[in-house]
This record gives sequence, structure tokens and C-alpha cells, in this order.
Amino acid sequence: MNKYDLKRNEPMLTGKFKKQGYDWWWHNFTGIDEETGEEKTFFIEYFTVNPALGGAEPVLGQLEENKKNGKKPSYLMVKAGWWGKDKTQLHRFIGWDDVTLGFNNKTGFSVEAKDCKCSETELKGSVQISKEECACHPEYMCNFGEMSWDLKVKKQVTFNVGYGAGSLFRALKAFEMYWHAQGIKALYSGTVVANGRKYIVKEESSFGYADKNWGSNFTSPWVWLSGWDVYSKKQNKRLEDTAFEIGGGRPAVFGIHLDRKLLGEIWYEGKSYEFNFSKFWTGSKTFFDCKETEDKIMWHVVQETRKAVLDTTIECNKENMLLVNYEDPLGQKRHNRLWNGGTGSGTLLLYKKKGKKRILLDEMQVAHVGCEYGEYCKPDGSPE
Repeated sequence: MNKYDLKRNEPMLTGKFKKQGYDWWWHNFTGIDEETGEEKTFFIEYFTVNPALGGAEPVLGQLEENKKNGKKPSYLMVKAGWWGKDKTQLHRFIGWDDVTLGFNNKTGFSVEAKDCKCSETELKGSVQISKEECACHPEYMCNFGEMSWDLKVKKQVTFNVGYGAGSLFRALKAFEMYWHAQGIKALYSGTVVANGRKYIVKEESSFGYADKNWGSNFTSPWVWLSGWDVYSKKQNKRLEDTAFEIGGGRPAVFGIHLDRKLLGEIWYEGKSYEFNFSKFWTGSKTFFDCKETEDKIMWHVVQETRKAVLDTTIECNKENMLLVNYEDPLGQKRHNRLWNGGTGSGTLLLYKKKGKKRILLDEMQVAHVGCEYGEYCKPDGSPE
């Protein structure tokens, strides 16, 4: 599971994905206000879509004229923002003529466009949207504000999902949505300036994460949980070499949708416990329930193999979360209630199995959890 793989992080918009495909590199982390010492949790994403359909200017699929004409989106979208009571998401769109994608077998991928850059080891860039722009351009799908960043990143623990995202299935374009999490424990350092306030990001308190998704469309339901701010109640201490990751929904392979399924694992003090439905020989099974209350989003996931069980319970206050916005490569916006946060908290119960018995290895409290849940719905929030 913990297998660092530069090739899975390279740009993937080849073949049919050039005209119907997306590829993004996602990052989230925590910084400290330089003046007040208060925490703020940020996210930065470099989202690319339909490169063969673009040019000098970005093509926005939510622009009314493009919606009427069935024109697909094509651009690099630099998405940045933060969670909390003042939660904000900002979008900057750049045409493909100004975008350079690269890959090196030794140093990995790179995305460069104007003052924005993303690679395995660094992130730089800026986004600025005025209140007037936001009001006049609903096709931007964002709030107003400004954010700039200059960061280094070290990815220490990886969730490699196995052969499902291996070279053969990548070449076949078999899955509708692929996933690789190069840094389920990622250490960030540097600075962020958000709406005029400066934040210092330090490795040990960044609680950072980095992954990527790519494919021809999204999944519904969409589920994601991850974190490494883990405290062991059994050992009465914070665990320095532990991180967990859960994600998925309803995968589609060669156009056939499978039942609701999640991938997951916990890297527990140097040992991997993986729960992967594609590795059928492990006897992997998953139960999950995600629900929305008046003020919270709640997740309960139970994952099991013949050797172990991970019981995960997470919640996040909606006042600190965003309804995160994307359009798919067809120009459709079907995720209109995709709750996204970075301040989740909860409990992990890790058991080993001995015959039919479960033996509790540890009960852990987790915080600074990245979390997401949503299902396709109409713009008014009603089911599709």
C-alpha cells in the first residue's frame, strides 16, 4: 500500500481523455496566523480538463452561451481557499496555450501556468476574484477574495490503490474515475496570504494531504476521509507514524457501475492495514453510511478483511464546510451538494481478527480530518 509512485502522479490526459477527461492534483494543509496564532486550514488544487478543446482563452462550460451550444469546458482551473466560518473557494481559469504539463522519471510531474506552479515538491500561485467579478460571472462557480502561496511539500506516506490504477488499466482508460494518494501524510512548509493576512505553515503542524484524481467523469456518491492528527487512547500519546485514508463511491469499469464501494487503509505505526475491494482474496468488505443533519455531515465506515477491521466515525460542522463546485468534462454540474471540509474529527477503532473474535488494537481520536460527501442532485438540491 505505502508505495510512492511518480508515474501515477503524472499528467493523464491522453487518448480519449484529451476531449473528455479531467486530471487534478489536490492539496490541503493547516497554517497559523502570523499575528494571532489562530489556525486556518487551506486547500489548493490544479484542475485540468479537455486539453484538445482549448486554446488561448479558457472555455467555461457553465457560461450560458456554451451550455446552449453544448460546448465542453477546457482550461486549467486553479482552485484555492480555506475552511472555517469564513470558508471561501476561489477559481482562476487559464487557457491551455498558457499551460505547460511535464513529467520526469526522477523528479515527477509539473504543472506551470503564468505565476502558478505545482510539482511533487512545491506549490506556488495566486488567485484573486473581486466582488464585482463574482457577482457578474456565476460561471466562475466561486466566491470572491484573494490568496497567494509559496510552499514546499514532503510526501511521507502513500496510499497506492493497486492494480486498478496500474499501467494496464490506465492505458485502457477502463475506469470512469481513477485515484492515487501520493501523500496521505504530507508535510507542508512555507507561507500563505489570504485576504491580506499572512499564515505560516510548518511541517509538524501542517497535517497535510496530497492526492490526484483523473478520468472521464466523477462518482456519486462521493466519499473521502483522511488524516494523520491521530491520538492513541490506548498508548495515551499522539502517534507520529500513523495516517488513514478512505475514499470512493460507486466506481464504473468499462461503463458498468459497481455497487457502492470504498477503498481504504490505515498506516498504523509503520504497519499497513488495507481494505481494498479489488483485492478479493483478502475478503475485503465495507459498510458505509453518510448523512446530513441540520448542522453536521456524519460518516460511519466499517471496513473488514480476514485479518483486521477498521471502524471509522467522523463528523464535521457544516458551518465550517464548503459546497465545493466542479463541472465535469461534458460541461455538466451534477454535484450541487458536495460537502467538503478539512476540520473533521472523530474516532478510529482498529481490531485484529483471531477466528471470529475481534481484538482491539487501538482506539484513536483523530482531528484535522479532510472530508467529503455528496451525491448527484439538481441545482435546487433535489435528487436527480
